[in-house]
Amino acid sequence: MASLISGYKYDIFISYRQKDNKYDGWVTEFVENLQRELEATFKEDIITYFDINPHDGLLETHSVDRSLEEKLKCLIFIPIISTTYCDLKSFAWQHEFCAFNKLVKEDKFGRDIRLSSGNVASRILPVKIHDLDTEDKTILENELGGVLRSIEFIYKSAGVNRPLRANEDHPQDNLNKTYYRDQINKVANAAKEIIYALKKSVPQDADVLEKIAKAKPDKLINIKAKILMGSLLVMTLIVLGYFFIPKLIKPSKTTEKSIAVLPFENLSSDKDQVWFSDGITDVIITQLSKISNLRVLSRTSTLKYREGQKSISEIGTELGVEYVIEGSVQRQGNKMRITVQLIRVLNEGHIWSDIYDREWKDIFEIQSDIAQGIAEGLETVLSPEKEELKGKSQTKNPEAYNLYLQGRFYMDLKRSEEGLNVSVELFKKSIAEDPDYALAYAGLADAYFVQAWNGYCPMAEGYAMAKKLAIQALEMDQNLAEAHATLGALFCWNEWNWEQARKELILATKLNPNYAIAHHYYSNVLDILRQDDEARLQINLALELDPTSPLAHWFSSLYYYNQGKFKESLNEYLKAEELGTDFTSTEWSCLPIYLKTGEDLKAVEELQKIIQIDTSTVIYTNIVKDVYNKSGMNGLLIWWIELQLKDPKPSCLSIARCYAIMDKREEAFGWLERAFEQKSSDIPRINNNPDFDNLRSELRFQAIIEKMGLSEYQKNK
Repeated sequence: MASLISGYKYDIFISYRQKDNKYDGWVTEFVENLQRELEATFKEDIITYFDINPHDGLLETHSVDRSLEEKLKCLIFIPIISTTYCDLKSFAWQHEFCAFNKLVKEDKFGRDIRLSSGNVASRILPVKIHDLDTEDKTILENELGGVLRSIEFIYKSAGVNRPLRANEDHPQDNLNKTYYRDQINKVANAAKEIIYALKKSVPQDADVLEKIAKAKPDKLINIKAKILMGSLLVMTLIVLGYFFIPKLIKPSKTTEKSIAVLPFENLSSDKDQVWFSDGITDVIITQLSKISNLRVLSRTSTLKYREGQKSISEIGTELGVEYVIEGSVQRQGNKMRITVQLIRVLNEGHIWSDIYDREWKDIFEIQSDIAQGIAEGLETVLSPEKEELKGKSQTKNPEAYNLYLQGRFYMDLKRSEEGLNVSVELFKKSIAEDPDYALAYAGLADAYFVQAWNGYCPMAEGYAMAKKLAIQALEMDQNLAEAHATLGALFCWNEWNWEQARKELILATKLNPNYAIAHHYYSNVLDILRQDDEARLQINLALELDPTSPLAHWFSSLYYYNQGKFKESLNEYLKAEELGTDFTSTEWSCLPIYLKTGEDLKAVEELQKIIQIDTSTVIYTNIVKDVYNKSGMNGLLIWWIELQLKDPKPSCLSIARCYAIMDKREEAFGWLERAFEQKSSDIPRINNNPDFDNLRSELRFQAIIEKMGLSEYQKNK
């Protein structure tokens, strides 16, 4: 008798340590009860492999039963997890548990499958008979690459840790309040769900071939004749199509390969080492970004999936990708284990997986190995120049790399003034460890740029330091997209050198098409230069790579606003607000959108939100509506300007914009010229902001535009 699915030896394989059966025959009793339960659960006969005299012992390294390889070809693997099972030297662990875990990831179904309920289950179905020590649990979860989920047969009372017996159906005596029969039933039902899900997943082609193979000879001849006639007809149509209709049909676009790398789970005993697992995730993204024809989402897009509450198909649908990578990282001193799985979103099939047990000093080799394994899994061809880049390490110093990862963690995820200060110090330490580490220089340049942009350090000093470091990074590695992108942003916002900014950012997007920040920065330049269509293209590319970036959605909203597409602008702004905390502020709001569309009451509500965030004063927010009711929208804007002037450093550009919206030109020009003198961060945006259209033809406005080198870009729109 064979398994329910062709190509498999058994339906269920039961693995255990002989020690757990010697004392009272617990495993034998469990198997007998399970088989009876399976018979009452399935319409079909279920084939179970259970060797009552398995090989065992602590040092089995010489004679392994070769037939076991065939026996492991089963649909479900049930390990009896005990305090003795998690022994790295035992036969059951090495040649059954680990062997099946590796084998099942490579077969046509994969290890984890989707059930008819929509949930996902593993084909490894653990039965636990003891509470485990932390060390044993860690060993299991490292091998599984995730949290251990099991059906428990444990009898609990004070000081007791033993298997629940079949004759102990007295839940009141058991702290778990568990019925043995109920647990047996759970195992059988879980097996039924998995096996029926597997049966539904059997490809249709296989069913057809099986039916053909069983057909009578005369029917087979008829089928062959029909196939031959059909083939001739198809060939005739192909020939006709080749000569007569090639120009009528455009070839369909090849499906783009796209992938998201989920945050790697940190299994280290030190849970504060999240930066390490995030760093590994970031490195894999960087490596994959060098693969031709592969769209790789940025890390910030996947951070919200850290808790793992959604299925792979849900994540893939939300992010719009075909493939997902998930894994875990464990580091203990100089030792580390990294598990990686490449999964197809369509059917959650596991394409490729591997486990890397290495020393910390080998981290650079692991990066290339993982990227190569995934590339082979995707059957993606690497271009020669990208292959060369993939094999190149930025540093050979593990400590420098360690410090760099921590620096990126604090800069990307803790963008507060304190977090950026920490990242600066970590990047400096990384450079001290390896003065030739180009990526560390680029990271430090990024940190200074963000500090200066946010006003956390003197702007002139921060920008100057960022430029110096970006140039140093490029002297070490001229193909570093990160440094080119930062340099392009500096040419844009600090030097107003528009063509040089364009040149650097075009180069950054070519060197790494998957670097979302480069597309983001390039869209900024194009928007300032009034090249709306090109700006839209670049921000859309940034959003494809980083769909959960609030900043990218805000800029998308801004570009729609500049084009007069207020509905689209509002939708994008609301996405940005949903994704970012305290996103509304003086500069970052949808107040102008409501003013343009004449929705005064919504504008009033938006202003209340702005004031609450900017001033943290409830008193002011409570009187906004009263001011509007008494003085109308212009009166409210005047009141709002007066409130801003109480700030020691009010935004000159924000005040100028309010006056321009009210068409108070003299006041608007006064504040606009002050904003220019102070070199406000966003001053170049006035070149494409419709709120200043009523000033655009004035000589004072043209003088500011000319000083910023934007005169020649006035007619592009």
